[in-house]
Amino acid sequence: MQAAVNWFTVDHVWLLVGFLGQGLFASRFLVQWLASERARRSVMPVAFWYFSMGGGVVLLAYAIYKMDPVFILGQGLGLIVYLRNLYLIFVEHSAAGQENPVPPATES
Repeated sequence: MQAAVNWFTVDHVWLLVGFLGQGLFASRFLVQWLASERARRSVMPVAFWYFSMGGGVVLLAYAIYKMDPVFILGQGLGLIVYLRNLYLIFVEHSAAGQENPVPPATES
């Protein structure tokens, strides 16, 4: 047991964090595909943007740990786009007076 604990380092924890972030980020494509199949047209569900945010934040943390400026820039700028899209969706549905400002899906 002690050997296993000694083998598991901080780098291994961050590697798991990186894989978690990649899994969240990749899930957004599955969410979008399933929503489009159900609707029988191309749709962009709000969950796509939430998975984008979650995966982007986790991957940005991983990129910062790895000190990779290309990865940091890419994920950091992506977060701005994801936040902006969520904001626009929220504002649009709030202005329409909907009780739940987050719709299940938006057209792409």
